[in-house]
Amino acid sequence: LSAGLIYTLFPAHVLPGLSVSPRTRDLLRSRVLAEAQKPLWFDVYAAFPPLREPSYREPRQRYGKVKDIIPPLLYQEDEIRATFYEAYGNGPKAFELSRLNFKSTCQRFVEKFNELQKEGKIEPENLFEETGKQLLEEGIILRRKGTANVAQQTLQEAKTRDLVFEMNLQSTLEESLEQKQDQEEEHLESTNVQKENPLS
Repeated sequence: LSAGLIYTLFPAHVLPGLSVSPRTRDLLRSRVLAEAQKPLWFDVYAAFPPLREPSYREPRQRYGKVKDIIPPLLYQEDEIRATFYEAYGNGPKAFELSRLNFKSTCQRFVEKFNELQKEGKIEPENLFEETGKQLLEEGIILRRKGTANVAQQTLQEAKTRDLVFEMNLQSTLEESLEQKQDQEEEHLESTNVQKENPLS
């Protein structure tokens, strides 16, 4: 790119202190920028100059740099939700976001938890378990994370037992083969000794 095009293409804040118009005017006067390369807006700008020169200046900060400190937002419900998801997981069904009045199981749990907490009849240590029981009475079944994997754990344990049994069986078979080979070698040695010494 020629120097003239560079000055006309870059915005004023790239080269501070000057706007595009004086730079273009100076380039035309010094004949770095040919008359044929003159931008279309230059004649309009010369005929109707702005009241204030449109030069870009960095705004001065009046009070120094202000740090916008955002405190970490953590509500009581967030702790309840975290405990809920840790104990029960997401559940088997996806959220139905198409329904406007849809409440997730977790939200119902939080509401029931807060309701029981306001009553104050239940000790705080037992409140989580009691909330699960109350929801069960209302027909909402909560399954703990571990119970869903019981079948998988049982299957894994069965596979492990089978593998251990197979390894034990294999080692027993190898031992019996070694004993058999040892016996055959002893028998061959004894027959060889008898052939060499038929009198003994």
